[in-house]
Amino acid sequence: MDDFVLTAENYYSQEANMRYVSVSQYKDFMGTTGKLGCEACAMAKIRGEFVEPMTTPLMVGSYCDAFFEGTLPTFVAQHPEIFSSRGKTAGELKSEYKQATAMIDRATRDPVFMQYMAGDKQVIMTGEIAGVPVKIKIDSTDGRRITDLKTVRSITESFYAKDLGQRLNFCEWWGYDLQAAVYREIYRQNTGDILPFYICAISKDKTDSIPHPRIKVIEIPPFMMDEKLAQVKSNINNIQRIKDGDLEPLRCEVCDYCADTEVLDGPISMDQLMGDI
Repeated sequence: MDDFVLTAENYYSQEANMRYVSVSQYKDFMGTTGKLGCEACAMAKIRGEFVEPMTTPLMVGSYCDAFFEGTLPTFVAQHPEIFSSRGKTAGELKSEYKQATAMIDRATRDPVFMQYMAGDKQVIMTGEIAGVPVKIKIDSTDGRRITDLKTVRSITESFYAKDLGQRLNFCEWWGYDLQAAVYREIYRQNTGDILPFYICAISKDKTDSIPHPRIKVIEIPPFMMDEKLAQVKSNINNIQRIKDGDLEPLRCEVCDYCADTEVLDGPISMDQLMGDI
């Protein structure tokens, strides 16, 4: 009998990632409008053969996440690299994390922002989409709404989608609307309730090196979640077939993993250098 139980301790483990598809894993395979997916890289990450570096923007996001989870002291203890180690600023937070502290301070001063961030934190749930096991970890839920915290460069920044011929907001560009769809569905399967989904966004805006973070609570429209859930249902079985070994994962030949593992089979024509990706 299978006695594997998904917990906070094993949520990101190789075994859990093989057993379940998460939103981040789905986006690794399929990509978003703003980032090309790579099946080969996604499988290498699941197998532990490729680890993406923890960049400063990701660390800043994790710093903010840790505060709202109530685990910031543990995060700080585990990451001494966030402190300056030399010169007059030795022992102080590096500038990026001073900015993160300003972002947190701005958010906590706003009653509406904090109202939407209230509730149980890091809630783990599992379910199925099109017969494929799926796992989620909800930033915050109070039984009336699902909320996800995002730290972004700019809340109002838009991105041009060449294939669509239009500009998109950051939620659409990075696939947060798809995340909303999956979280809403798995929550429904576990509770019977269909809840609205909100993003609590904090920006990294600053003027003359002085942080001026902006905050917004953003609702993802239900019709958009319906569309994205249909999209996930149409793609997720192929992801499972790749994980099961029934399909060979395709290489994108663009990502860092493909750059690190490419094996040349001969010269290419000069005109191939300008091919569309």
